[in-house]
Amino acid sequence: MTQETATVSQPFVMDTAFWTATTIFLLAYALIVSEKIHKTIIAIFGAGLMLVLKILHQHEAFHVEEFGIDWNVIFLLISMMIMINLMRPTGVFEYIAIKSAKWGGGEPFRIMAIFAVVTAVLSAFLDNVTTVLLITPVTLLIADALEVDPIPYLISCALASNIGGTATLIGDPPNIMIASKAQLNFMDFIYHLTPIVVVIMVFYILVIKLIWGKNLKTRDELKQRIMAMDENEAIKDPVMLKKSLSVLAIVLTGFVFHGVLHFQPATVALFGAGLLLLLSKTHEPHHILAEVEWPTIFFFIGLFIIVGGVVKVGLIKWMSVQILELTHGNLFATSMVIMWFSAFASAIVDNIPYVATMNPLIIDMAKQLWPHESGIQLLQHPDLMPLWWSLALGACLGGNGSAIGASANVIVVGMSEKAGRRISFMKFMAYGMPIMIMTIIVSTIYICFRYYVLKI
Repeated sequence: MTQETATVSQPFVMDTAFWTATTIFLLAYALIVSEKIHKTIIAIFGAGLMLVLKILHQHEAFHVEEFGIDWNVIFLLISMMIMINLMRPTGVFEYIAIKSAKWGGGEPFRIMAIFAVVTAVLSAFLDNVTTVLLITPVTLLIADALEVDPIPYLISCALASNIGGTATLIGDPPNIMIASKAQLNFMDFIYHLTPIVVVIMVFYILVIKLIWGKNLKTRDELKQRIMAMDENEAIKDPVMLKKSLSVLAIVLTGFVFHGVLHFQPATVALFGAGLLLLLSKTHEPHHILAEVEWPTIFFFIGLFIIVGGVVKVGLIKWMSVQILELTHGNLFATSMVIMWFSAFASAIVDNIPYVATMNPLIIDMAKQLWPHESGIQLLQHPDLMPLWWSLALGACLGGNGSAIGASANVIVVGMSEKAGRRISFMKFMAYGMPIMIMTIIVSTIYICFRYYVLKI
């Protein structure tokens, strides 16, 4: 079958199971968006319904890759969270923040720009949720020291975390999910996404300069207060810091070469977490494990089962055929639809459930287009690859469009409100949506030029 045309391989059976699974799926999404009930509760209950109504059997949910839980994603997230929890008490993240502020010479906008770059870089190698959990308290501290409004700094860091997280396999949960389904490795993301993220960050700094640059001013004595801070005092456990950085270097090296070594990223991360636990001499790991974001982990687990149910009954296949009919099977048009739709959809709903839905949809489109291909030859078909990168860019960058578009945004807004600085939904969107559209325009040019003009 050529890339210009696609046909439906078999008729759909919209039976009771189809409509039941679709109803559970849509209601779960609606409740997640409404935020009236915690999204983890919705995901777990929805997954339970899929199982007790026998849309999915337990074996399919727990052991069948096509329909069930993606354990590679789950254990990669758990392992990275354990490592960060072990690193946090060393004070390394406070050190980085204070050092960054001093590099800025106490100048408010220069500090904002440096914080944005530091946040983006950290988010590329840690997950962006962890990064903002660590950076937000220090950002509030620096803003208070300068006696400036912390809200622009907080919004700027949230947006930068999502941009930076787009650059690597481990930077943003949607990328982890895409990599697992498409069997992509760490260097695939470096090669295809990091270059455009660097370009986007340059545009981003210019845009926030226009938005906030003129309004961020402080007194000279307050600048001197920043310069008088001693970042070395932030380091509480230098021995553990050295161990942590050494293990982190091993893990990042493992991510880079995991394709050559034939290890899944979760294997590398789990080894790193175990090694760091061993080196930490933590006799009772209960407090380290208790600090893992278990609600997030169970949200993923429940979500995988819900999406698996609608994959099994054929909803995803139906959606894939509709998109191919809309674009007449033209993959350039399809990649553009996926990128822009993903961006605005991810601004409305959290990009994690969105990508969980889109992954099987793209796989099913591939099956429609190349019915004689299978395995990695199908998942990484040269003509399909721009669709994966369009999904990653759209979902990760689209999360900047609103306060609920990405988990990092939700955390920053929550921590800001706890500190007495409420960021309204509309205020976040007023800054986030234009920046999101700018980044998607740049990404569109990149996808068009690289994959459909240069074809590299």
